[in-house]
Amino acid sequence: MDGSGDERAGPDDGQLVRATRRGDLGAFEALVGRYQRQATAVAFRLLNSREDAMDVVQDAFLRAYERLDTLSKPRRFGPWLLRIVSNLSLNFRRARALRRAEPLQWTDEPDGQHGRTARPDPSAVQPAEEASAREMSTLLADAVARLPDRQRQALVLFALEQMPQKEIAEMLGCSVEAVKWHVFAARKKLKEQFADYL
Repeated sequence: MDGSGDERAGPDDGQLVRATRRGDLGAFEALVGRYQRQATAVAFRLLNSREDAMDVVQDAFLRAYERLDTLSKPRRFGPWLLRIVSNLSLNFRRARALRRAEPLQWTDEPDGQHGRTARPDPSAVQPAEEASAREMSTLLADAVARLPDRQRQALVLFALEQMPQKEIAEMLGCSVEAVKWHVFAARKKLKEQFADYL
């Protein structure tokens, strides 16, 4: 999606960016309307929380507006915005992980005793026949969330958002070959984790 205007009626992204730079807030509102759904979908798939995704997207649009003068190719507003969304999502994940660091001491006692919970068994896997579609979806979302940052970004943008590899490479600041490798490595890890379900 390059905002070239051939898929949309009205001004293309470049025209809207230039109008915004001249002080036309309505033009930026049009850009927000054009990309809000896709930006939210990307953030949600990286964060696995609708509320967090909405916060990140709001912050991303604010940053995009403040830094619009730094955008060298106004017609490329969409990929540029999604790169901001992706980077902010990863920063948010890291901050959230630090806030949720697991306690230093665990016990094997049931919930509620001594104010601690039993350590979950990360190797415990439910048989495929017992897993409902919702459980599988949750397991998959958790597995994607545990992928290394670049692999998760590449997989989400390519496989779920169906963005061209060239645009993903621009967003992530790497080569198309690197994007292909990240997607391959992510899929390989997911297949290994879900081998018992296949």
